[in-house]
Amino acid sequence: MSEQSATPHTKAIQDFLAEAEEIIEQLGAELADLSDMAETGELNPDVLNSVFRGAHSLKGLAGMFSFSDVAELSHNMENLLDCLRLGKLNLTPQLMAILFDAHELLRTLVRILGSGEDTSVSQDIATCVSKINSCLATSGNNSGTSPLALGIPSHVLGTLTEYEEHRLKDNLANNRTIFNVHTSFDLTTFDTELMAVTDILKACGEVISTLPSVGANNETNIDFEILFGSKCSLAELKTAVESNSVSVTRFGSEMPCIVSEADPTPLPVGILKPNTGQESAAPLSPQKSADTTISSASKVPQDTVLSAKSMSRTVRVDIGKLDELMNIVGELVLANSTIACVTTLMRNEGYSRLSVELSKATKGLERKLSELQKGVVEIRMIPIGQLYEKLSLIVRKISREQGKRVDLKFSGAETELDKLIVEDISDPMMHIIRNAIDHGIESREIRIAQGKDEKGTIKISSCQKGSHVVITIEDDGGGIDVEKVKNKALQKGLVTDISTVSDRDAIDFIFLPGFSTNEIVSEISGRGVGMDVVKNNISAVSGMVDIETRKGEGSRFVITLPITLAIIKALIICCSGRTYALPITSVLESLLMTSADILTVERKEVMQLRESTLPVLRLEHFFDIKNDAESPKEFYVVVVGVAEKRLGIAVDALIGQQDIVIKPLGNSFKRFRGVSGAADLGDQRTILVLDVSGIINETMRSGS
Repeated sequence: MSEQSATPHTKAIQDFLAEAEEIIEQLGAELADLSDMAETGELNPDVLNSVFRGAHSLKGLAGMFSFSDVAELSHNMENLLDCLRLGKLNLTPQLMAILFDAHELLRTLVRILGSGEDTSVSQDIATCVSKINSCLATSGNNSGTSPLALGIPSHVLGTLTEYEEHRLKDNLANNRTIFNVHTSFDLTTFDTELMAVTDILKACGEVISTLPSVGANNETNIDFEILFGSKCSLAELKTAVESNSVSVTRFGSEMPCIVSEADPTPLPVGILKPNTGQESAAPLSPQKSADTTISSASKVPQDTVLSAKSMSRTVRVDIGKLDELMNIVGELVLANSTIACVTTLMRNEGYSRLSVELSKATKGLERKLSELQKGVVEIRMIPIGQLYEKLSLIVRKISREQGKRVDLKFSGAETELDKLIVEDISDPMMHIIRNAIDHGIESREIRIAQGKDEKGTIKISSCQKGSHVVITIEDDGGGIDVEKVKNKALQKGLVTDISTVSDRDAIDFIFLPGFSTNEIVSEISGRGVGMDVVKNNISAVSGMVDIETRKGEGSRFVITLPITLAIIKALIICCSGRTYALPITSVLESLLMTSADILTVERKEVMQLRESTLPVLRLEHFFDIKNDAESPKEFYVVVVGVAEKRLGIAVDALIGQQDIVIKPLGNSFKRFRGVSGAADLGDQRTILVLDVSGIINETMRSGS
């Protein structure tokens, strides 16, 4: 598959990848909705049409760039969807499984294109296409009820597409009344007014077809006939939409009449002549209707009808460009800090008048930089609901493979996070959900025996708390067997006496590399990714994960993340002759203390803070720094916290607050715990940025 393995170099191919990924994500969300309809038996044709259009668009897009594998698969998927929308196939769970497989394969193909991997999936494509062809071979025509029985004339039926005719028959088969909705709108506003009426109708039933028609005021107006199916009564529809511009009648009853200037005889709008059995002239074809509209529109100001202005106000921007822009903003922040330092030196050297003016300019620049920084950060933010859509597909796929019924519930989808953080936590969240379905949610038989609903539930919620976002993943499965975890820890030699291990400490064992209580590794959750990798990936973005569980009732994973890691305000501290940065979002307060204020409990240093006792950490001990200097009699303790956890960090001095840009340290430094990156100060120094969540987790676990 040589075409799929080439790394994209051109901007055009990068644009294809961005567009294709967007289409595939939308397809996934709509397939999830379609899957729900397969279970309930209530098909929404708008959703099905949207999925069909997505496959069609992807086929055309891939064909333009000669990506034949993507084009072939999406073309076959389109054929299957077309038979489904024409009623030649029934929407079944088996058919949905094929569509999900095709969607997953399309996602894989696009990922291979983007990464440049030399991976062939030709056999997978052939298998999927074979399944689709097997379905197509069983397709047939559904005759349904004849619309002519309602008195709908043949010339109206002749203007319907095959799909519209199927939808008309389907409405009849479902005992829906067929209505004729006649509209007449001004040429300058007909598009928005017609859309408004259509939206109201869709809430009451199904818009089968919209056909152009001849009206009495064709010089200033354009008329449409809307074929509409609904279980509402004629009176209800009239109340909902009827006005001077809209009239509603039911097929089989008396049709509305419009008097034409050319022919004073009243004509029912493209349906039947009054008091006769003869059909009227057929409504205008779409082509004639378009000609009439253009002719009439010549009386309207040109700028009202013709415009090259785009209706969309969104622009797709590569995240790399935003990173580059963020780096530039960071450099400007550092430059402003340098100017501030120079200003202070000038004041000390006696250049007071010049320093005052320069200080004013620096303050103004600082305000503008703050606004610019805030704007760039907001551009990087995306709603976490975009990740929810991916997770929904994972749940459906795995629950189907496991033979379990799982209901996925979301809340807080509008909560925003940095785009890169969302990407980094997607895999950990998917692994947590895999575990919940594979090991947490019991089988249908066990759940019924325990008095639970046969369908398991996974709830994912997110909310913003201050400068952090908290994501909660909760299931109502069997929970974690803490005693089993303790025994496994004893077996592995992690502890010598399980009686001294608290439940809280026992749960932390599952984050250790290679730790699992399952004797048999399944394909779902055992994919080479353990909970240690989940924790490390979350810690890499300065986040932390906590677990709450009750045996037989379920588990809850709480992930706490910073909103962004781009430019942050930090507290600069000094300890043992070294300078560090603490993200200000994690700093709760700072206290001046003496050695007498520090207590020792079970060989651990603690401090009393109002009505609680906090552990105290000395950075020189944490980083194993040799310090021959005598400990100062007075020192500061910076109280930091993430989620509900608190810790006091003893430092020698507080230098002040400063905006910093966090730079990654690279793979060579990944093994160092408690450090999230590095930052440049305005005085040309480079310092380490402390990972507060990592330090808290390490301290709580080791007690050091």
